[in-house]
Amino acid sequence: MADTAAVGGTDVRDMLVGIGRHWGWVLTFGVLSILLGICMLVWPGGTIVVIAAFLGAYLLVSGIFQIVNAFAASELSTGFRWLVGISGVLSVLLGLFAFRSIAHSVAILVLIIGFGWMIRGFAQLFDAIADKGTPARGWQITMGILGVVAGLVVLMYPAPSLWALTLVAGIWLIVLGVAEIVGAFQLRKLAASV
Repeated sequence: MADTAAVGGTDVRDMLVGIGRHWGWVLTFGVLSILLGICMLVWPGGTIVVIAAFLGAYLLVSGIFQIVNAFAASELSTGFRWLVGISGVLSVLLGLFAFRSIAHSVAILVLIIGFGWMIRGFAQLFDAIADKGTPARGWQITMGILGVVAGLVVLMYPAPSLWALTLVAGIWLIVLGVAEIVGAFQLRKLAASV
């Protein structure tokens, strides 16, 4: 039996060595993740403002593309084109509203996070309840309930929720960055061993 397994005709070790030659990129992303995480921990308020501003820009640009797509996509049904167009107009309006002030941007961010978690939670909950064959059904139901509760908490307590999310994201980015740096040096060692 061979020492290494072949995947699609490519030797796994050769593939890892190829990736290992680019260990510097992994190291760079690790360092950047740590720096971003530190910034989020040191300046949580500033981080929220920057994310909210990017959200406003995203809504504006994606809305314009949706409106153009509604007119240009002749292969789509008329009803779907109307939905895409209406969604685009709403997105543009939200983007413009977000640029009126920082408070509006943050409010939109809170609404998107809160309602997004609630909708996803309800979808996961109802899917797990309806499908008795769902793997880990109990966990799926629990996670659905937690998603709905988390969305409600964000909507009811927006400022503390955003602050907590920023801190958690900062810590997560630092941990991820450390893992990427360790992985980069392991890739470098692997590349050097061949």
